[in-house]
Amino acid sequence: MSKILLASNNKSKLAECRAALSECGYEVVSPFDLGLHIDPEETGTTYRENSYIKALAFASASGLPVISDDSGFEVEALGGRPGLFSSRFAADYDGDYERAGRALNDMLGDSPSRKAKFHCCICFLKNPGEEPLYFEADFPGTLLPKSSGHGGFGYDPYFHSDELDLDMGLASPEKKNQYSHRAKALKKLVEYLNRAGEQ
Repeated sequence: MSKILLASNNKSKLAECRAALSECGYEVVSPFDLGLHIDPEETGTTYRENSYIKALAFASASGLPVISDDSGFEVEALGGRPGLFSSRFAADYDGDYERAGRALNDMLGDSPSRKAKFHCCICFLKNPGEEPLYFEADFPGTLLPKSSGHGGFGYDPYFHSDELDLDMGLASPEKKNQYSHRAKALKKLVEYLNRAGEQ
């Protein structure tokens, strides 16, 4: 089974990627598995740029094909914020996403629109000398006025999915892994890898 490196040690992402890519004949490994301790600075101004920065750093260090992703939570009435800076926005509240969610609601005020979405951009880099491939997807819904449930991670408890008609803080991991922005982007990657394997 061919190895592919996920540029993250996040256990939830690893489980999701391993489940998705096993059908393509790939074993997904983490930086921890390889003893890699690098943390490239995400200086890009787009999801694609940030995902590529990580993919290039890990591909150069490992010699393996790499999957990296950059994701964000976008509130339409806030001009798409926090978006690319979703993690850094939460970091301003000591990484407490409950407080970050409340802050977004304070910023939204009395706006009649609560439309929001998660966006995911996956970068697949076979080796440092090749052009990267990108697979992107959205998970549309609304920003909840207060948190609901304790499932998922990040902004999930403040998000209601339009597609599932479900607060994501109440969703099972299986449900989230089937319908989330990352799941959709991963599905596109899997379809590409399956086609490439057939050629």
